[in-house]
Amino acid sequence: MDRWEMDAIQVPVLGWIAFGVLVLGLLAVDLRVHRKRPGESKRSAIAWSIGWLTLGLGFGVFVWRAYGTRAAHEYLGAWLIEESLSVDNLFVFLIIFRSLSVPEDEQRRVLFWGIFGALMFRALFIFAGVEAMEHWNPVVYVFGAILLITSVRVAIEDPSRQHESALVRWLAKRLPVSASIDGPHFFVRRDRRLMATPLLVALISIELTDIAFAVDSVPAALAVSQQPFIVYSSNVFAILGLRALYIVLAHVISELRYLHYGLAAVLAFAGLKMILPDDRVHVPPLASVAVIIVCIGLAVGASLRARTRQRRLERERKGPGPGGSSRREVPA
Repeated sequence: MDRWEMDAIQVPVLGWIAFGVLVLGLLAVDLRVHRKRPGESKRSAIAWSIGWLTLGLGFGVFVWRAYGTRAAHEYLGAWLIEESLSVDNLFVFLIIFRSLSVPEDEQRRVLFWGIFGALMFRALFIFAGVEAMEHWNPVVYVFGAILLITSVRVAIEDPSRQHESALVRWLAKRLPVSASIDGPHFFVRRDRRLMATPLLVALISIELTDIAFAVDSVPAALAVSQQPFIVYSSNVFAILGLRALYIVLAHVISELRYLHYGLAAVLAFAGLKMILPDDRVHVPPLASVAVIIVCIGLAVGASLRARTRQRRLERERKGPGPGGSSRREVPA
């Protein structure tokens, strides 16, 4: 059997409706809990991140019980890819917010609506991609080539070194934007003229960024599974936790200096998996999961070791603190 001719998972219309209601319910809970909070502690964000990760893995258990082991492995592989690539999104979000000087409290509001829009755009990309692969087989090689080219770009460009968003500059020149942020509002009136606030520029920038990332991440997920329900649900549960994950990683993400190499390796693996003939190089879904974990794990581990080494060197250069003592040779 050809790798693109697998038995499709049959999800009834009511199943899709139930999944949509579940997602909207989770978004409503997230919005209600955080609507009146002036801020969110890092400890709370960590708890929410763990909760979203648990939900994502828990849905994988549901997929296993409902559709079998292979479907669960495909879900886990696609989910891990999307979670890994979502971290790359956080680099860009941080740059956008810094470029516009968006306060932390308002960043959460922008991220919520950005995630809501991302869920809709991902659905369009995924179903269009699956339809294209079913009716025009060469598109598989097009997707594979996109992933390989993107892997080279990601390896070369370190997003943690960027300090300003070119997209923000472009939008600011073409939209009537107010000079300051007016609370949580996306629009304000100045001299009877309706103007966008920097929050709206940030939201549009995040949505456009996610569309650009979807061109990479959706084919990467399709390299693991061609089942629309598997790919979309894995995307959804990877995206839902972005707000909390951003709060957790915002202050340390720029220190993960080697992460982009791990992401590039994952993209290259997905691209090769699409292009190479399956009868010669067959990679089971569970093996794909292992490759993704190893690539990201090695990159994060190397980043943490480099950060520890750099901090140790900085302490050594500063010398002992107040009240400390340093070794000194005393002449006899």
